[in-house]
Amino acid sequence: MSKFINPFTDVGFKRIFGQDISKPILIAFLNALLEGERSIVDLKFLDKEQLGLSDDNRSLIYDIYCETETGEHIIVEMQNKYQPYFKDRSIYYMARSIIEQGERGSEWKYDIKAVYLVAFLNFRISDISKDFRTDVALMDMEHRTLFSDKVRLIYLQLPYFTKESDECETIFDKFIYTLKNMEILQRMPWMAQNAVFKRLSEIADVASLNKEERVKYDAYLKAYRDTIAVMEGQYLEGEQKGVEKGRAEGRAEEKLSNAKSLKLNGVPVELIASSLGLPLEQVKSL
Repeated sequence: MSKFINPFTDVGFKRIFGQDISKPILIAFLNALLEGERSIVDLKFLDKEQLGLSDDNRSLIYDIYCETETGEHIIVEMQNKYQPYFKDRSIYYMARSIIEQGERGSEWKYDIKAVYLVAFLNFRISDISKDFRTDVALMDMEHRTLFSDKVRLIYLQLPYFTKESDECETIFDKFIYTLKNMEILQRMPWMAQNAVFKRLSEIADVASLNKEERVKYDAYLKAYRDTIAVMEGQYLEGEQKGVEKGRAEGRAEEKLSNAKSLKLNGVPVELIASSLGLPLEQVKSL
């Protein structure tokens, strides 16, 4: 039996990232995530009911109002629930957080707070790069410079994080290693060096769940494992289709190359088209 909860189940994610008693853990994680950009000193959870968003769609998305060291305020959305069209949905949710900052009247000067969406993916998505961390921002495409720092999407695909514990040097790597492996850990690492991990150990201990929480956790854990199995199956199927498509495209390119070479050597276009199974007009255009 696992000593620690799975942090990517509904119960586990809320316990670690969605309650007031876990604020020190969340602040430490976000500062590790945004190191060199912003330093968060305080945060509070926004009331989702006020935002007019249903729990059905956003039960595992937490809107967090953060205050930075410089007095700036940003909104961070923590997201962990897979849904169809995940990438498009994540953009939509982030846009809602921007629009809901609007105020009526001419006095408001569009002084929107920056919105960061942090998506934990304990599965792989085929239309995102095969990197553990993908950062998306608004960019001036011609000059390859940042256009605005008001919008940021960060996707963390945990299957691509492959570091072992002795390879984790930064606090961010240690967080990710712990979250990814929490369900199989028997002892929380780095507790002696950082009090945040000691606090994480206390919050994430399965033994700390009451009877009602434990029943709910076990049900969510089964549903989570079923979801992961389906997701990985879909991903592998997509990968295989991609390989087959790539092979087909490679054969097509080889045909065209051969046709072009034969044409340059004076072979009649009709014969080339017939021999290689290519449209006559395509061979003529080479």
